[in-house]
Amino acid sequence: MTQQVKLVVDGTEYEMPVLESTLGRPVLDVSAVAKAGLWTYDPGFMATAPVESKITYIDGDKGELLHRGYAIDDLADNADYLEVCYALLYGDLPNAEEKDKFYARITSHMAVHDQLRKFFEGFRRDAHPMAIMLGVVGALSAFYHNHLDISDPQHRDDTCVDLIAKAPTLAAMSYKYSIGEPFMYPRKDFSYAENFLYMMFATPGDKDYKPDPVLVKAMDKIFTLHADHEQNASTSSVRLVGSTGANPYACIAAGIAALWGPSHGGANEAVLTMLDEIGSIENVAPFMEKVKTKEAKLMGFGHRVYKNFDPRVKVMKETCDEVLGALGVNDPKLALAMELEKIALNDPYFIERKLYPNVDFYSGIILKAIGIPTSMFTVIFALARTAGWIAHWTEMHSEAFKIGRPRQRYTGETHRAFVKVEDRK
Repeated sequence: MTQQVKLVVDGTEYEMPVLESTLGRPVLDVSAVAKAGLWTYDPGFMATAPVESKITYIDGDKGELLHRGYAIDDLADNADYLEVCYALLYGDLPNAEEKDKFYARITSHMAVHDQLRKFFEGFRRDAHPMAIMLGVVGALSAFYHNHLDISDPQHRDDTCVDLIAKAPTLAAMSYKYSIGEPFMYPRKDFSYAENFLYMMFATPGDKDYKPDPVLVKAMDKIFTLHADHEQNASTSSVRLVGSTGANPYACIAAGIAALWGPSHGGANEAVLTMLDEIGSIENVAPFMEKVKTKEAKLMGFGHRVYKNFDPRVKVMKETCDEVLGALGVNDPKLALAMELEKIALNDPYFIERKLYPNVDFYSGIILKAIGIPTSMFTVIFALARTAGWIAHWTEMHSEAFKIGRPRQRYTGETHRAFVKVEDRK
């Protein structure tokens, strides 16, 4: 029997059913609140579930992240990114035949329309790669709109594949343009992660260029660990824009815009900025003392959702150790990062507050070691998260939905009489 919560307003009783979830907390259906002439007030949507989804589940107290029921560490250790993309889109991991077909579709759609190159020429060379990425992803709607009917499941599916396939190409082009190097086009004999590193670092003269397998593996894990993260700010933005019936390229561009914020996807970039400000090893301990007194902000530690260890961190740290070991990197910033980690994992202040290193902390270190500039960190996050965004978009369009329309608590002026300008004080 469905549990009910009763709301009594001015003597009238309203029933609100408690909806059970397959995992996690039950959800209170507050639609009766509107019948009572009220709205709910929930700053930051901390207790509001505006959607129902089968894609990703997070238990922040346990430190658990599941994609379609699969634990993130299992996926990162045993599957590659495109298998995870397939699961996000279709509900399960692919069998051998499904995997081959899906990979072939992705590979065949990685190239972009040649005329799109001209869009890059409209940006200044010193433009932030995220600004370029935001613009060119939105511009895709000008190239792939004539045959797009978002009410058609096959059209939606083709668009999902198209966006996942083109994301690494556009990301690499954004970088190449910013440094003035020629664009490199994807190769059909390279994997997804291989192609990204190839398009980032190869030049026309590098006929035999092949990315280091250790770096390819690390890149693929970074993509996997960032593929989706439930109803965060950027995913919610994609769903909200999608609820208007906007084309999917515009919806993903909205996700990129939301991700760019330093409190969201820009956090790994902020880690490197923090390390720059610390400067040297001897400044680490004093800096951590300032963190305790709120005089300084510690970036890359703790998480809004996870009240325990971020389940992605174990895999990311192992990957970090592998990359640093393989490259033999000796970077002063990396030494600073390791000292920060050492203090945070041993100091009671940080342990009691569960301020553990999060995925942004280690991903920034790995990307820097690979040779990827700080300005590209959030672009790579957007590349990886495109799979999650488009999975949520297509899930929303696969069933009836309402246009998003949040309410507000108005605290401004009441009715006022208009006063002509000559009579205003």
